[in-house]
Amino acid sequence: MAEVTAGDGVKLYAEVHEPPRAPAEPLSIVLSCALCTTHENWRPQVEPLRGAGLRVVLWDYRGHGRSESPEDPEAYSMARVVDDLGRVLDWAAPGQLAVLGGLSFGGLASLHFALVHPARVRALVLVDSGPGFKNPEAQARWEAGVERTAGFLEARGMGAFVASRAADTAVGLRPELPAARAAADAIAAQDPHGLARFARLVAAPAAPVIDELASIRHPSLVIVGEKDDAYLRAAEVLAARLPEAEHVTIPRAGHMVNIEEAEAFNSVLIRFLRKLAASSSD
Repeated sequence: MAEVTAGDGVKLYAEVHEPPRAPAEPLSIVLSCALCTTHENWRPQVEPLRGAGLRVVLWDYRGHGRSESPEDPEAYSMARVVDDLGRVLDWAAPGQLAVLGGLSFGGLASLHFALVHPARVRALVLVDSGPGFKNPEAQARWEAGVERTAGFLEARGMGAFVASRAADTAVGLRPELPAARAAADAIAAQDPHGLARFARLVAAPAAPVIDELASIRHPSLVIVGEKDDAYLRAAEVLAARLPEAEHVTIPRAGHMVNIEEAEAFNSVLIRFLRKLAASSSD
């Protein structure tokens, strides 16, 4: 684990997990979390991916998890997130292409990064995510929902958040699982004010990328839980518009598919990454 310094001096929390029997330059996967969650939400993927020969990188956005939460509104933007992700990649795998994996907002952030820095991306893994909202009414509904969440965090705090209905989309439909409990503990320990700033200033106004998807030529794996009604259609759009996309629906899973059905999720992901590695060596 380490602190990575952002371009504006903000300290970002990051972890790198090397494979036990690594080739000279193992393929790296950088996993970005959903809004209001932390790197801990990706813990069920670390050991399986390491065992498959991957370098696994976890990190927290500014305002999230163990990263700093600056008070200056100018410190929050999608451009900052893209730059932060690049600096984490520079720290973990300098000079290398990486697979970018993201859940929900993390998928959208990964798409933004791929559009700005296509030469740094080997592939994309987009989990229960979407391309943002081009329709003004849909965008307005999204912004209103984000504002309700931000207001809730500021008024009632993180303990109330993980005990609320929001837990379904923060730790999953099976909160009794050890991984879900660990994720909930990490979410509850966060600064609600930093999260609220990030929600209002980054997530709510995030620009859609639907019109740019056809230009993203990277191999892409689109995964969605069959019970995640809010993202089923979004996953279809991603799969249809990304030129080299594979679309997989995981049975019995909701929004936190990687926690709720970790074994099935890891199997699909590792198969994709092994195929990717094989194509690189041809």
